[in-house]
Amino acid sequence: MQVSDFDYFLPERLIAQFPPAERGASRLLHVDGSRLEDVFFSDLPRFLCAGDLLVFNDTKVVKARLFGKKGSGGQIEALVERVLDRHTALAHVRASKAPKPGTKLIFAENWVAEMVERRGDLFLLRFAGEESVLDILEAAGLLPLPPYITHTPDDEDAKRYQTVYARDPGAVAAPTAGLHFTDALLEKIRAAGVQTAFVTLHVGAGTFQPVRVENVAEHVMHHERYSIPAETCELIRKTREAGGRVIAVGTTSLRALEAASRNGLLAEPEGDTDIFITPGYQFRVVDRLITNFHLPKSTLLMLVAAFAGYDTIMAAYRHAIAGEYRFFSYGDAMLLERARA
Repeated sequence: MQVSDFDYFLPERLIAQFPPAERGASRLLHVDGSRLEDVFFSDLPRFLCAGDLLVFNDTKVVKARLFGKKGSGGQIEALVERVLDRHTALAHVRASKAPKPGTKLIFAENWVAEMVERRGDLFLLRFAGEESVLDILEAAGLLPLPPYITHTPDDEDAKRYQTVYARDPGAVAAPTAGLHFTDALLEKIRAAGVQTAFVTLHVGAGTFQPVRVENVAEHVMHHERYSIPAETCELIRKTREAGGRVIAVGTTSLRALEAASRNGLLAEPEGDTDIFITPGYQFRVVDRLITNFHLPKSTLLMLVAAFAGYDTIMAAYRHAIAGEYRFFSYGDAMLLERARA
């Protein structure tokens, strides 16, 4: 397929710049083949059954954007893509001239890092001092809101661009399907006999990178780190054996589960993945998907088209635009049924 097959026109006014006034006060489009149903996210429990399993991504967004200067004085901006250990990280670095190995970078006047080496498009940075990379980001970093959100991140974003169950710091973008869940909704779902489980996939900045080739098959996917706890693997196995449905909350949860099952059901419960899911992919684990709306020509739009069917998704997007749903990270959600073979 061609990247242009995944294009659509979205009026700018439908790009959600802020979250709804209350967490969970979003709309939900249920997509089941040609059947489209407009409801609210608070209606989700009526689409679930006892014995179903919801799988969430518990990654926590870090304040990954740092501003500073080179030792020579030139201005720089760094976006930490992955924290490797207490003192080293891989980052995207913007500067008038790319820093060379050995260059000192000074962030927020207080923290010094050395550029060690290039690794593809990323720079390996080693931070000096006693503070860990995560401590430095918390003290000096800014929340890395997506490029289509135009305001400067504030205290409200610090709360709302984070799921209520986030616990493992490392993402530079939120697993946005999870932003709709409240503690009260989770309690209601569990009380109805629906089980919940967690995976961790630290969302990287590559999720916002445009596809720069026209032939979809030529796109090189970015890597992200994932891990799936043993208890989650066991819950998935038991759910499938009992005939329940595995429901991924977000494309990141789905990518982790499907990546882990390339060589058998959850055979690789941790690792790096560059899984690129496009129409024709055979899903091994996930039966249903809760997701937000995705950008035109994006790999995530290709993923949901693979899951629910290309024609189904494009029709659903036309319906959502006509119905003035709110789009992208702070926008509304969809519940997708997997296309029938």
